[in-house]
Amino acid sequence: MTNSRINWGELFPSKKSIFIFVTYMSLFVGQGILVTASQRADNSYSYNTVLVVLLTEVLKLIISTVLYCREHTIKTLVLKVVEGSDVLLLYFVPAFLYCLYNNLAFVNLSTFDPTTYYLLLQLRVVITGVLFQVIFKKSLSRKQWFSLCLLTVGCMLKQWNFSLSTTANDQGDKLPVDADAGGTFRGKNISGFDLSFSAILILVQTVCSCLAGVYNEYLLKGKGSDINIYVQNVFMYLDSIVCNLLILMFRGELAAVVTKDHLLEVFRLEVLVIMINNAAIGIITSFFLKYMNSILKTFASALELMFTALLSYLLFSIPIYLNTALAIFVVSYAIYLYSLNPVVNLASKSGSGSIRDKDESRKALMSRDDDDDIELQMEEV
Repeated sequence: MTNSRINWGELFPSKKSIFIFVTYMSLFVGQGILVTASQRADNSYSYNTVLVVLLTEVLKLIISTVLYCREHTIKTLVLKVVEGSDVLLLYFVPAFLYCLYNNLAFVNLSTFDPTTYYLLLQLRVVITGVLFQVIFKKSLSRKQWFSLCLLTVGCMLKQWNFSLSTTANDQGDKLPVDADAGGTFRGKNISGFDLSFSAILILVQTVCSCLAGVYNEYLLKGKGSDINIYVQNVFMYLDSIVCNLLILMFRGELAAVVTKDHLLEVFRLEVLVIMINNAAIGIITSFFLKYMNSILKTFASALELMFTALLSYLLFSIPIYLNTALAIFVVSYAIYLYSLNPVVNLASKSGSGSIRDKDESRKALMSRDDDDDIELQMEEV
């Protein structure tokens, strides 16, 4: 008989995984809200967004270095980086993809309201499922595929206007109350894809998210599974810094961003909070992928929709129409279906003969059974 109860043990192998899940979700909700709150009246930014992404990567690098050096030395870290130079080069792939993703987040949040933005990002689920099968050789069941497809349908519901509250414009077409012609609200797209350049940009961001998440999980659990997670983070952030510097150089802004005016705009409180929040996202994501998997990460992102919609309404008066509510309901039901039979992909453990990390703290971090040491790591995060 099919078990219809949620298998919480497989979804969350330890209490610390629940903490990771909730923290990850909260930080991502905060990202959309904080970025939207930092925009001017015309939805543009008074600061250089690429510089903000660059400084965020620097902050992540500092945090990872400090955490690693609590039990090691800088010299040891440098040796690990040199020793793992081949993996460092491999990290340029997810680093470049995350670089595009992080920069496009500012661009797309200036066009879409936070709820629509996160809804459209959920289109990555089917792509993620395919990549998960190809890379990890894990075939998804029919129920899992159905839940993934249902989640995608839920995201697409945002495109249709089921609102019961409508007004007529000059041409007689019916529009949601407080919405402008073209499905916008105070300059924000609230209707989803509209076959515009903005839709292409968010599609690119979606693909970057899929490829980066699954490839990063492959490195964490495969090629670089015997490397300390903080060293892997250092690899990622070093490569990300280089990628963002190249973007600034390509745009001809490398020299301009270090001027006093640019720096004063970046070091305002609301922008600093964005950088800190995004840095925390980077750190917690590595733990999420290490101890869970990218499919579950996708569903964590889906849960953000309910909280984002509520906060957007309370803080920015962005209305929640019937299509939004239905989309969130369908997505939530898809999450429930998936939770009945989640994909489990545990991290591979390094062999006893590994020459890269023989210290006891490294072994403790890699062991999913050592709950106390994982708790210590999460307290450090």
